[in-house]
Amino acid sequence: MTDHHHHIKGINDGNGNGNGEKHEITTASRTSLDSHRYVANTEDSKMPDTMPDHSKLAAEQIASMSPEEYAEAEKKLLRKLDLNLIPWMTLLYLLSFIDRVNVGAAKLVGLTKDLNLSSLEYSNASMIFFVSYVAFEVPSNLVLKKLRPSRWIPFTMICWAIFQTCMGLVTNYGQLLALRFCLGLFESGLFPGLNFYLTGWYRRDELNRRVSVFFSGAVLSGAFGGILGYGLSKMDGIGGKAGWAWIFIIEGLLTFVIAVASFWMIHDWPDRAKFLTPIEREMVLVRLRQEQGLAAEGGFNWRVIKKALVDWKTYCLMLMYIGAAEPLYSLFTPTIIAYLGKFSVSASLLLSTPPYVLMFITTIGTAFLSDKYQRRGFFLMGWSLVGATGYLLLLTVPIRYPGALYFAVFVASSAVGPLIATTISWTGNTFGNHYKKAVAMGLVFSAGNSGGIVSSQAYRNKDAPRFLPGHATALAFCLLNFSMAVILYFGVKRENKRRDLKYGPPPRPDEVFEFEDPEYQAKWGLQGMSRKEIVELGDDHPAFRYML
Repeated sequence: MTDHHHHIKGINDGNGNGNGEKHEITTASRTSLDSHRYVANTEDSKMPDTMPDHSKLAAEQIASMSPEEYAEAEKKLLRKLDLNLIPWMTLLYLLSFIDRVNVGAAKLVGLTKDLNLSSLEYSNASMIFFVSYVAFEVPSNLVLKKLRPSRWIPFTMICWAIFQTCMGLVTNYGQLLALRFCLGLFESGLFPGLNFYLTGWYRRDELNRRVSVFFSGAVLSGAFGGILGYGLSKMDGIGGKAGWAWIFIIEGLLTFVIAVASFWMIHDWPDRAKFLTPIEREMVLVRLRQEQGLAAEGGFNWRVIKKALVDWKTYCLMLMYIGAAEPLYSLFTPTIIAYLGKFSVSASLLLSTPPYVLMFITTIGTAFLSDKYQRRGFFLMGWSLVGATGYLLLLTVPIRYPGALYFAVFVASSAVGPLIATTISWTGNTFGNHYKKAVAMGLVFSAGNSGGIVSSQAYRNKDAPRFLPGHATALAFCLLNFSMAVILYFGVKRENKRRDLKYGPPPRPDEVFEFEDPEYQAKWGLQGMSRKEIVELGDDHPAFRYML
């Protein structure tokens, strides 16, 4: 496939080399497809940025569509992607979150008593999960980038399901600690992996809605997990096992069944998705090229990894995400609600449900507005202040007003969901090169989930019933999210403005250019750079503009 007809040569270069520049299929631009190449290099053939050997016929069909036909086909394609990808992702994350936080429900129904755990030992068992979780997020993202998602994600799930089930068989503190550590080790790949995975299917302005929907799986698991934990604890005594043991066993077995099914339910990257027709596969790639441009191209090398490590935006987003994640792990535990009005165990498990329902609504609502207006920073600033207000109420309202304190839980919970989902989307939007994005997202998730370590130590039994140190810590982290959002917003806005002033506006969607073209290199100040060096620039390329 080295010699194509003139009007499709640009879409599908036989060498598989493409510069992925922005392009909109319109009648006017179809004549200039000669010099345009969508398909990236193929040296890393498993990746979404390197979809080799696409059907010549599919490329011709896309090029021959009118703008109206293309828009209709695009709408149909998005619906198909949503139906085939998002529901299963949501289910997986729901299971992951239930398996992570069910130790809180188990505590309420006798775990600490049966294992003779001190307050410190329970905190350590809660915390140790996050130690391995944080340590292995970046390596797992890089493994996912190299291996097929349909193999790696189910494999990690099967491993954590086994450890989760075994937690129902523990008889002492040491066993619980070891199994919680292993649980964190294998769960570490799922959330960053799924977020990274979606960037290989959707454009930047479509990402927040999808991330929010499947993150809402975690939110709903907060609602659902309390009710499920309550129901499973009623199995107390069956088979000689305590109620808390059945919480671990049944939830672990449920995860195992879904993990096995995932070998068939998780799709790899768009170039080999069986649910798409050849023309639809090509369209996914064309859309990513239009929107991400050369940012989506490129192979693995240590220079790109170093770029992620020395970029100030990585650390800003890491702090922003821990500012959102620490309050998530802090609040809404049935334990806190149990102390608000001396509610029974059953009532506190059930009362932990409504705040999560509110969080679900605010998360989805924010995602649609955030994508519609293509803004991230302002939403983060607003919700972080709402969250801080909720914690301030928890700190200042006297304990004799349990209704007011329960209302404060609602205020804080309404903010935490949008903060998490919007920070994740902004991270995915900010980095260009695919490998740089994989490393940066892994680091951001590692930082955020270390918030679990902080909150497990900040909320101590001896501080009951007010938990003032815990609430004060969460308030501080909400303000950390606010300050980092302000810094990143003005930082990237200034950089966008600098690039506009120096180089002029970014390329229009229908602009066509060649990396090797001297005129193109002169326009963007890239004289003397090889194609590989230009690709490696990613978000440092003068034509890239950051989302605000």
